[in-house]
Order: sequence, then C-alpha cells, then structure tokens
Amino acid sequence: MISSTKDILYIVIAFCILWLTIFTSWAIYYVAMILREFKKLASDVRKKIELVETVLLTLKEKLEHTSSYMKLFVESVTSMVEFFKERKVEKTAKKKK
Repeated sequence: MISSTKDILYIVIAFCILWLTIFTSWAIYYVAMILREFKKLASDVRKKIELVETVLLTLKEKLEHTSSYMKLFVESVTSMVEFFKERKVEKTAKKKK
C-alpha cells in the first residue's frame, strides 16, 4: 500500500485538505449564522423605528387637533371673562344708585 515517500506525501496532503474543508465549512456556517442574526437585528430595528414613527405621527395629529380646540377654548374663556366683567360693572353701578 505505502511503497514510497510520495505515497505518504499524498496521504498527508489528503488529510490536510480534509481538515481545511472541515474548517472552511465550519467558518462558512458561523458567518451565515452571524449574518442571520444581523438580519434579525435589522428587522427588529426597522420595526422599532416604524413604531416610533407611528407614535410621533399620532402625537402630531393629537397636538394639531388640540391646538384647534385650544383656540376655541381661549376664545370662550375670553368671552366669559368679558361677560363677568360687564356684569360686575353693572352690579356696582346698580349699588351706587
């Protein structure tokens, strides 16, 4: 079977190629797993950013609606204050007579 040093060389080379193949396969597997985790991470980050964007848009809409109601509220309060001032003036005028 092994008749010369050349045969031993071929056996050693075959053994080295076998281990190189095993190591390369193992490395490719781990690189694929790392890339898979990055993909999951990117997906999760994208979902979180979309959630934050949705919350911000909702908050913006609520603030816009609130600001339109605040204008109406301020006008109402102003007219009520003016009404009570006039009423107070009228009462003091009646008391003086």
